Amino acid sequence: MTKKELNDRKWVAWARELQSIAQCGQAYGKNPFDLERYERIREISVEILAQYTDLPPEQLSGLFSGGEGYRTPKVTTRSALFQGDRVLLVRETCVGWNLPGGWCDENQTVRTNAEKELWEETGIRGRATRLVAVQDRNLRNWPPYLMNLTNHLFLCEPVGEIGPFRPNLETQERGFFPLGDLPPLDTRRTTQAQLRLCWEASQSAHWETVFD
Repeated sequence: MTKKELNDRKWVAWARELQSIAQCGQAYGKNPFDLERYERIREISVEILAQYTDLPPEQLSGLFSGGEGYRTPKVTTRSALFQGDRVLLVRETCVGWNLPGGWCDENQTVRTNAEKELWEETGIRGRATRLVAVQDRNLRNWPPYLMNLTNHLFLCEPVGEIGPFRPNLETQERGFFPLGDLPPLDTRRTTQAQLRLCWEASQSAHWETVFD
Protein backbone atom coordinates (compact mmCIF):
# COMPACT_ATOMS: atom_id res chain seq x y z
CA MET A 1 0.00 0.00 0.00
CA THR A 2 1.45 3.37 -1.03
CA LYS A 3 1.56 6.52 1.12
CA LYS A 4 -0.90 8.12 -1.31
CA GLU A 5 -3.33 5.26 -0.77
CA LEU A 6 -2.86 5.54 2.97
CA ASN A 7 -3.68 9.22 2.94
CA ASP A 8 -6.93 8.45 1.14
CA ARG A 9 -8.07 6.11 3.91
CA LYS A 10 -10.74 7.32 6.28
CA TRP A 11 -8.95 5.81 9.24
CA VAL A 12 -6.13 8.34 8.82
CA ALA A 13 -8.65 11.10 9.54
CA TRP A 14 -9.96 9.13 12.50
CA ALA A 15 -6.42 8.72 13.90
CA ARG A 16 -5.83 12.47 13.53
CA GLU A 17 -9.09 13.21 15.32
CA LEU A 18 -8.17 10.85 18.17
CA GLN A 19 -4.86 12.70 18.54
CA SER A 20 -6.69 16.02 18.72
CA ILE A 21 -9.23 14.80 21.28
CA ALA A 22 -6.52 13.27 23.44
CA GLN A 23 -4.33 16.37 23.36
CA CYS A 24 -7.22 18.65 24.32
CA GLY A 25 -8.17 16.24 27.10
CA GLN A 26 -4.64 16.32 28.47
CA ALA A 27 -4.64 20.12 28.36
CA TYR A 28 -7.89 20.61 30.27
CA GLY A 29 -8.35 17.40 32.21
CA LYS A 30 -7.76 17.36 35.97
CA ASN A 31 -8.36 13.78 37.03
CA PRO A 32 -5.06 11.83 36.91
CA PHE A 33 -6.86 8.69 35.74
CA ASP A 34 -8.45 10.59 32.85
CA LEU A 35 -5.08 12.06 31.91
CA GLU A 36 -3.68 8.56 31.77
CA ARG A 37 -6.55 7.47 29.54
CA TYR A 38 -5.98 10.42 27.19
CA GLU A 39 -2.33 9.50 26.90
CA ARG A 40 -3.35 5.97 25.96
CA ILE A 41 -5.66 7.36 23.26
CA ARG A 42 -2.70 9.23 21.77
CA GLU A 43 -0.66 6.03 21.81
CA ILE A 44 -3.47 4.10 20.11
CA SER A 45 -3.74 6.64 17.30
CA VAL A 46 -0.02 6.22 16.61
CA GLU A 47 -0.33 2.43 16.78
CA ILE A 48 -3.14 2.54 14.20
CA LEU A 49 -0.89 4.33 11.73
CA ALA A 50 2.14 2.19 12.53
CA GLN A 51 0.09 -0.94 11.83
CA TYR A 52 -0.50 0.11 8.21
CA THR A 53 2.72 1.96 7.36
CA ASP A 54 6.41 1.17 7.31
CA LEU A 55 7.16 4.06 9.69
CA PRO A 56 8.24 3.22 13.25
CA PRO A 57 5.94 4.41 16.08
CA GLU A 58 8.56 6.81 17.48
CA GLN A 59 8.82 8.59 14.11
CA LEU A 60 5.05 8.73 13.72
CA SER A 61 4.73 10.12 17.21
CA GLY A 62 7.12 12.95 16.33
CA LEU A 63 5.31 13.73 13.08
CA PHE A 64 1.86 13.37 14.58
CA SER A 65 2.23 15.12 17.88
CA GLY A 66 0.93 18.67 18.03
CA GLY A 67 2.60 19.49 21.33
CA GLU A 68 0.57 20.56 24.33
CA GLY A 69 -2.59 22.58 24.82
CA TYR A 70 -5.57 22.93 22.54
CA ARG A 71 -4.70 21.43 19.17
CA THR A 72 -4.90 23.91 16.27
CA PRO A 73 -3.48 24.03 12.73
CA LYS A 74 0.07 25.26 12.28
CA VAL A 75 0.59 28.46 10.26
CA THR A 76 2.67 28.80 7.09
CA THR A 77 3.24 31.56 4.52
CA ARG A 78 4.19 31.61 0.82
CA SER A 79 5.30 34.69 -1.11
CA ALA A 80 4.54 35.27 -4.81
CA LEU A 81 6.68 37.88 -6.56
CA PHE A 82 6.22 38.50 -10.28
CA GLN A 83 8.62 40.06 -12.76
CA GLY A 84 6.42 40.81 -15.76
CA ASP A 85 4.66 37.51 -16.51
CA ARG A 86 7.28 35.43 -14.70
CA VAL A 87 7.00 34.19 -11.13
CA LEU A 88 9.84 33.83 -8.64
CA LEU A 89 10.42 30.23 -7.51
CA VAL A 90 13.05 28.55 -5.37
CA ARG A 91 14.38 25.02 -5.20
CA GLU A 92 14.84 23.95 -1.61
CA THR A 93 15.29 20.23 -2.29
CA CYS A 94 15.71 17.84 -5.19
CA VAL A 95 11.93 17.25 -5.20
CA GLY A 96 11.05 20.39 -7.14
CA TRP A 97 10.45 24.16 -7.10
CA ASN A 98 8.09 26.19 -4.95
CA LEU A 99 7.14 29.67 -3.80
CA PRO A 100 9.48 30.92 -1.07
CA GLY A 101 7.99 30.46 2.37
CA GLY A 102 7.69 28.23 5.42
CA TRP A 103 6.55 28.07 9.02
CA CYS A 104 5.41 31.31 10.64
CA ASP A 105 7.88 32.09 13.42
CA GLU A 106 6.68 32.87 16.92
CA ASN A 107 7.83 36.49 16.80
CA GLN A 108 6.36 37.25 13.36
CA THR A 109 2.97 38.16 11.93
CA VAL A 110 1.91 36.38 8.76
CA ARG A 111 2.84 39.50 6.75
CA THR A 112 6.29 39.98 8.25
CA ASN A 113 6.94 36.25 8.03
CA ALA A 114 6.16 36.27 4.30
CA GLU A 115 8.67 39.12 3.84
CA LYS A 116 11.27 37.43 6.05
CA GLU A 117 11.04 34.09 4.22
CA LEU A 118 11.30 35.85 0.87
CA TRP A 119 14.54 37.52 1.96
CA GLU A 120 16.06 34.46 3.62
CA GLU A 121 15.36 32.08 0.73
CA THR A 122 15.94 34.36 -2.28
CA GLY A 123 18.08 37.28 -1.12
CA ILE A 124 15.38 39.68 -2.34
CA ARG A 125 14.00 42.34 -0.02
CA GLY A 126 10.27 42.52 -0.53
CA ARG A 127 7.06 44.03 0.79
CA ALA A 128 3.86 42.02 1.11
CA THR A 129 1.12 43.96 -0.69
CA ARG A 130 -1.87 41.63 -0.86
CA LEU A 131 -3.19 38.56 0.92
CA VAL A 132 -4.23 36.31 -1.96
CA ALA A 133 -5.62 33.33 -0.07
CA VAL A 134 -5.88 31.54 3.25
CA GLN A 135 -5.95 27.81 2.49
CA ASP A 136 -6.20 24.51 4.29
CA ARG A 137 -2.95 22.95 3.13
CA ASN A 138 -4.31 19.38 3.13
CA LEU A 139 -7.11 20.42 0.76
CA ARG A 140 -4.74 22.13 -1.69
CA ASN A 141 -1.40 20.32 -1.67
CA TRP A 142 -0.27 16.75 -2.12
CA PRO A 143 0.32 14.51 -0.31
CA PRO A 144 -1.69 15.42 2.82
CA TYR A 145 0.21 15.70 6.09
CA LEU A 146 -0.73 14.05 9.37
CA MET A 147 -0.85 17.54 10.90
CA ASN A 148 -3.10 20.29 9.59
CA LEU A 149 -1.64 23.54 8.25
CA THR A 150 -3.20 26.89 7.40
CA ASN A 151 -1.29 28.43 4.50
CA HIS A 152 -1.28 32.16 3.66
CA LEU A 153 -0.45 33.15 0.08
CA PHE A 154 0.87 36.71 -0.30
CA LEU A 155 1.71 38.91 -3.25
CA CYS A 156 5.02 40.70 -2.73
CA GLU A 157 6.90 43.38 -4.60
CA PRO A 158 10.66 43.98 -4.46
CA VAL A 159 12.08 46.80 -2.40
CA GLY A 160 15.09 48.17 -4.24
CA GLU A 161 17.13 46.34 -6.87
CA ILE A 162 17.22 42.57 -7.14
CA GLY A 163 20.76 41.45 -6.45
CA PRO A 164 22.55 38.21 -7.32
CA PHE A 165 21.51 34.97 -5.68
CA ARG A 166 23.77 33.12 -3.26
CA PRO A 167 22.92 29.52 -2.27
CA ASN A 168 22.14 29.19 1.42
CA LEU A 169 21.13 26.61 4.00
CA GLU A 170 17.50 26.68 2.84
CA THR A 171 17.65 27.30 -0.91
CA GLN A 172 19.80 25.82 -3.65
CA GLU A 173 18.49 27.89 -6.59
CA ARG A 174 16.12 30.70 -7.47
CA GLY A 175 14.63 31.67 -10.80
CA PHE A 176 11.86 33.55 -12.59
CA PHE A 177 9.62 31.33 -14.73
CA PRO A 178 6.66 32.00 -17.06
CA LEU A 179 3.48 30.29 -15.92
CA GLY A 180 3.30 28.48 -19.25
CA ASP A 181 6.76 26.97 -18.85
CA LEU A 182 7.18 26.01 -15.21
CA PRO A 183 9.85 23.69 -13.82
CA PRO A 184 8.78 20.57 -11.87
CA LEU A 185 6.96 21.79 -8.77
CA ASP A 186 7.20 20.46 -5.23
CA THR A 187 3.45 19.99 -4.81
CA ARG A 188 3.85 19.59 -1.05
CA ARG A 189 4.44 23.35 -0.99
CA THR A 190 3.23 24.87 -4.28
CA THR A 191 0.83 23.81 -7.05
CA GLN A 192 0.04 25.22 -10.49
CA ALA A 193 -3.41 26.16 -9.20
CA GLN A 194 -1.85 28.27 -6.42
CA LEU A 195 0.47 29.99 -8.89
CA ARG A 196 -2.46 30.78 -11.21
CA LEU A 197 -4.41 32.17 -8.27
CA CYS A 198 -1.51 34.46 -7.35
CA TRP A 199 -1.22 35.62 -10.97
CA GLU A 200 -4.95 36.42 -11.09
CA ALA A 201 -4.58 38.43 -7.89
CA SER A 202 -1.65 40.34 -9.35
CA GLN A 203 -3.76 41.34 -12.36
CA SER A 204 -6.85 42.36 -10.39
CA ALA A 205 -7.51 45.94 -9.35
CA HIS A 206 -9.73 44.84 -6.48
CA TRP A 207 -8.93 41.37 -5.19
CA GLU A 208 -11.03 39.57 -2.61
CA THR A 209 -9.03 37.16 -0.49
CA VAL A 210 -9.94 33.53 -1.15
CA PHE A 211 -10.28 31.40 1.96
CA ASP A 212 -11.19 27.81 2.87
